[in-house]
Amino acid sequence: MKFSVILSISKTHLISRRKQTVVAALGVTFGIGAYIIMMSFMTGLNGLLDGLVLNRTPHVHLYTEEVPSVNQPIHKVEKYKDQTKFVYSVKPKRKRPQIHNALPILDMLKKHPKVAGITPQVRAQGFYLAGQTQLNASILGVDVLKEADLYNLRDYIVEGSVLDLAANDKGIIIGKGAAEKLSLTVGDLVQIGTIEGEVFPLKIVGFYQSGLADIDDIQSYVNLKTAQRIIGESADYITDLNVKLLDMKNAPAMAKDLGKQFDVASVDIQTANAQFDSGTSIRNMISYAVSIALLIVAGFGIYNILNMLIYEKMNDIAILKATGFSGKDVRRIFISQAVIIGFFGGLFGLVLGYLVSWLISTVPFESEALPTLKTMPVNFETSFYFIGMIFAMVSTFLAGYLPSKKAERIDPVEIIRGQ
Repeated sequence: MKFSVILSISKTHLISRRKQTVVAALGVTFGIGAYIIMMSFMTGLNGLLDGLVLNRTPHVHLYTEEVPSVNQPIHKVEKYKDQTKFVYSVKPKRKRPQIHNALPILDMLKKHPKVAGITPQVRAQGFYLAGQTQLNASILGVDVLKEADLYNLRDYIVEGSVLDLAANDKGIIIGKGAAEKLSLTVGDLVQIGTIEGEVFPLKIVGFYQSGLADIDDIQSYVNLKTAQRIIGESADYITDLNVKLLDMKNAPAMAKDLGKQFDVASVDIQTANAQFDSGTSIRNMISYAVSIALLIVAGFGIYNILNMLIYEKMNDIAILKATGFSGKDVRRIFISQAVIIGFFGGLFGLVLGYLVSWLISTVPFESEALPTLKTMPVNFETSFYFIGMIFAMVSTFLAGYLPSKKAERIDPVEIIRGQ
């Protein structure tokens, strides 16, 4: 039978039962819409949480670590060479936290084909001094512009800018928490006290707020040269090298290789954030599980409606078969009805999902912990819409296929005799 005839009959069946058709289409619409809304919001939220940690974490972190020496003096005594030796209360050898030959390593890694960028850091411990108030301070000396480009430093500066710091060797961007405790504002001078007892006045050119109170209460940023001057070191004194790769998946192998090559401690982003990655994976699994459950429920709703439609159309099926329609033609009629419902229901579901997601993205959301976030985080990933439409078509096809097999086997003689 011609497809145009089958499509015409399907259209007539759907129009004659408008209420059932609309209910079936709405089942698809709300199922697909709910899937898109949930995936857009949940993945947007996960992206926000990932950004708070991963965007500021180097893919490979190189530094110097104090660890106890494996070979103790007793191991070098020939007399005890073949005996079991026990050494208690082993203390690490005190050494400078400086990375040896940091500048040549920096130049070498800049040319590495897998490296997207690298920034040096100088860590200095000290105190914020304001009158009788004294707070612990963690001063990070950085190449400000590179730090902003590679690790989104601009996103966490709530007052001032990185350009103000880059242009001022005696400037500092101080953590918002520390500034509030010391009652400081932009333009004020803050005294930085070192462990050795020296004091350095620095001008506040901005406030930094990461959303993590423990960091905001102590951490501040200064220029690399300023940090070196505070601790009284030369221009080749570097305590940390932060490497950003073109592909984050190469981080574990890269960290291992660089650690051995340069004889430094190294940690990759996956190891440093193992617990956080596990939490993200669990949240994604829950999001997908709930979303798929919504789609499956919508599919069962369509199946039930089409199943009831067949019972109501028994007489029509008998007449079709009596007038020359084969069982396959009848099956195609009901499958085409299901696919039509799936197409239009899925299309309206995409529109519904997008509109509600857009409305959510405009809802104001202000938090002192997340100063850069102004509205709800929503991810408008096109793959969600593609997957939603594919599932709408597949689920409605399957939901229509099973009832259509039943319609295909109906004996028109039995139906007419029963009438």
